[in-house]
Amino acid sequence: MSTVHLTRLTGHQISPYLADVARLRISVFREFPYLYVGTPAYEERYLATYSRSPASLFVLAWDQGRIVGAATGVPLRAETAEIQQPFVEHGYALDQVFYFGESVLLPEYRGQGIGVRFFAEREAYAQELGGMRYTAFCAVQRPPDHPRRPPQYVPLDAFWERRGYTRHPELHTLMTWQDVDEASESPKRMVFWLREW
Repeated sequence: MSTVHLTRLTGHQISPYLADVARLRISVFREFPYLYVGTPAYEERYLATYSRSPASLFVLAWDQGRIVGAATGVPLRAETAEIQQPFVEHGYALDQVFYFGESVLLPEYRGQGIGVRFFAEREAYAQELGGMRYTAFCAVQRPPDHPRRPPQYVPLDAFWERRGYTRHPELHTLMTWQDVDEASESPKRMVFWLREW
């Protein structure tokens, strides 16, 4: 039986755990498809969005006192311009969208239903906030023939669809980070997935 339990933290409660989420992001997102070379400077910049919002959410997965996974969220109104812009351009009301930042879990804890619980906790919180018509997240788009794509790699599309999310290719943005095989940062295309409530 899994010894993992979840805690939900909001607003100022998340501050002590920013470094833990940064550590998990750097570890998990180094894998395909993100291939992310994390830096403290990038993480500080990225996580500042959550530390500024009183309605931000961290769902943390714990095993024997250690944080082994995290899922985050924040009202779209509190997100950066690069995340908001596609929704503005397509007529969505920012106040009606709750944005999921990431869901990261150490490899040895996958396949135990924790990812499903991460979605359920964030969706429940979004509904508790009131006024949210959509929950949304974005995912990097890599070509099928990407040279670093592992032979056994299975995209998460089917998992997300089972959660009720639909890919919206018209909603896309660019985010910039350094891949493991790059000398410097470069823009990456991100496409949004939405669930309407």
